[in-house]
Amino acid sequence: MAERLHLPFPVLSDANFEFCEAMRLPTFVAADMRLVKRVTMIANKGEVASVHYPVFPSDSDATWVISQLS
Repeated sequence: MAERLHLPFPVLSDANFEFCEAMRLPTFVAADMRLVKRVTMIANKGEVASVHYPVFPSDSDATWVISQLS
């Protein structure tokens, strides 16, 4: 997916929800699929430094990330 979308970073998969469960990330079910709610985490040297949840409205997330990195 990262290559197809020309992303400059790797995309990780958590198909078995192991990371989601370990981090207690919020999920929901839609159309018989378990999905992760929108949450943004900023990591620094392998540790979560900031968490943005709930992300609403969705277009507010970029502004939040920039403010955290400034």
